[in-house]
Amino acid sequence: MQTYKLKLTLLSDTTPGRGDGVAGSVDVEVEHDDYGMPFVRGRSLKGLLVEEWANLRFALEQAGVDLSRWDETAYTLFGRPGSTLDDGAALHVGHARLPADLRQAIVTDLRRQKRQKYQPADVLDALTAVRYQTAVDLTGKPADGTLRAMRVILRGTVFEAMLRFSKTPSDDALALLSACVHAARRLGTARNRGRGRVKMRLYNEKGKLISKDQLERFAGEVRA
Repeated sequence: MQTYKLKLTLLSDTTPGRGDGVAGSVDVEVEHDDYGMPFVRGRSLKGLLVEEWANLRFALEQAGVDLSRWDETAYTLFGRPGSTLDDGAALHVGHARLPADLRQAIVTDLRRQKRQKYQPADVLDALTAVRYQTAVDLTGKPADGTLRAMRVILRGTVFEAMLRFSKTPSDDALALLSACVHAARRLGTARNRGRGRVKMRLYNEKGKLISKDQLERFAGEVRA
């Protein structure tokens, strides 16, 4: 099994919502662990990559590109709809978490405290903020009863996700994956309100950036 690293940098405040809120606090909460550290679920990341491939595929199809080769590559990477154990995805996407050294420092500090000066909630508050928004009516005024509180992860936060392949990925697989990685520009909810801007890059097992070169290879292949 080969492992690659996906690095995400938030370029704007982002809400990778978990689907619920906290009564009396926020209407939309972000995913976070027992130590208060926010993270992005691997399933959400994989869904984003699949969505970007669908967008790329549509554009390439409109340009008259023969996609049979890349369709098979995508099926190998992401699996087919209704996949069985025999034809499932070769790519497993882990949760995107804070860098390991930062996580370890936070965990060590929390465990070391005898008087519990800081709580996991303090960690969450340090890395996030609560933003308020409301809908407007036809006159441009705030509509009654539409005020919502959403927690956001602050821009500039960096996450890392491990990508594991059940078999050695082909050059085409890495090229297609890199194209999807670079195409991903927004993540989470409220994207149309300026939130969720993200930059993603792919690194190999040795920590070398590979997505830029692989993206250029993909672009050259589809133009051929």
